[in-house]
Amino acid sequence: MFIVHSDSVFQIEPNTSPDYRHNNPLLRLLKSIELMRFAAEAEHYYPEHTQYLLPYDYLELYGPGGADFTILDPRNQDNKLDFQKQNIRDFRLTDTLLSRGWATAGNWSGPFLHFSYTAGPDSALSQAANHQLSDKIKLWLRVKDRSPATLLDVPYNTETDRYEIEIWSYPGNDLRDQLDERGQAAIDRGELITLPDVVIGNIEDFAREGLDDEDMRTIAPQNSMHPIHHLHIELAWANEQANIWDSLEGANYQYEFNMILRGWDNYLGVGTSPNPHGGVGFLHYRNLMSNYFYPEANFPGQLGRTIEAWNFNALGNKNTPGAMENFMAVDYMDLHILKSDCGIGLHRHRDNQEVFFMLDGYGLMVVGDWCKMPERERCFEIRPLRSGHMAMLKGGNLHGLMNVTHEDCSLFMFGGYD
Repeated sequence: MFIVHSDSVFQIEPNTSPDYRHNNPLLRLLKSIELMRFAAEAEHYYPEHTQYLLPYDYLELYGPGGADFTILDPRNQDNKLDFQKQNIRDFRLTDTLLSRGWATAGNWSGPFLHFSYTAGPDSALSQAANHQLSDKIKLWLRVKDRSPATLLDVPYNTETDRYEIEIWSYPGNDLRDQLDERGQAAIDRGELITLPDVVIGNIEDFAREGLDDEDMRTIAPQNSMHPIHHLHIELAWANEQANIWDSLEGANYQYEFNMILRGWDNYLGVGTSPNPHGGVGFLHYRNLMSNYFYPEANFPGQLGRTIEAWNFNALGNKNTPGAMENFMAVDYMDLHILKSDCGIGLHRHRDNQEVFFMLDGYGLMVVGDWCKMPERERCFEIRPLRSGHMAMLKGGNLHGLMNVTHEDCSLFMFGGYD
């Protein structure tokens, strides 16, 4: 169904191996996060919750190894044990970068959104404006179904050589008084603004107390950092006069934070069970994913998948296109130790679903789009993966994980390969 993409496949000759040590795509991607600078000082953010969307418009994959080296069409790459095929060789980011997370000032903590656009002659907007952009551009924005009353001014940031704006959900008029010198300067130049009617919520919405037996999807559903609901963002960029646009010819860019991540803070339901299964005492539970208590009609497809013509089904056959598997088939279970500076490279599995469960440690999880999806442009989504949290990959998702600490990461992985 979703086969529109711009992928290229790089052929590797037999008895040779790709060079993963130089210009590694995972390291390049994580380095790209540094292109963004948040408006206030670091103490005003919760870094362990900050998330990134890095849209891209070009992807190059490695082809199979060994005797299959000439099979460059991923639909025909059926050797499950060839772990070279569909590793990422190269990618190209677009002009827009996005981020969201929790910010804090005084006694308040709530969501923020950060938008960044390439300055200089290479951007689509600069080329459309014949390279006559000023020190600010305009942003048309919709967050879910909410838009500012006017176009937003986005100033040029000399630190990053990008146009950047950060929007907080702070509800008062005294934010400047709550910030450090850096944050105050960002407010003065228009880089940091508050729009509590567009970016919504506060961190207390998801406090554990009082949530027993509640459906998390019904708790503060408009919160811009909701742990379960996806956040859809639509935007377009214009020059300062708003007469020249980078807007996909009027269709606008579609982005969405939608990584399937579950754990102690991201769950469908939570509660206490006395005498669990006839036992003793009390069990405190968090329901992460389920086909039992959250019907498919209301929350479809999280554990299941629809079989495409090129997919192996759960029994290893390629003869059931269009069928629905309402379960996750597991072909392997592994324990991994990721040493400091170790990363599982960017790659994809054509057919199977996979779970990365962080037993102990902290890393940056990357999940990306193998093609243009209806809900967003092709993106790499990056989120912290902390102890007790898991990320689930659907068939075809690009993915990777980097240990960014000086300590070992203990990782439990299960699922299946293509």
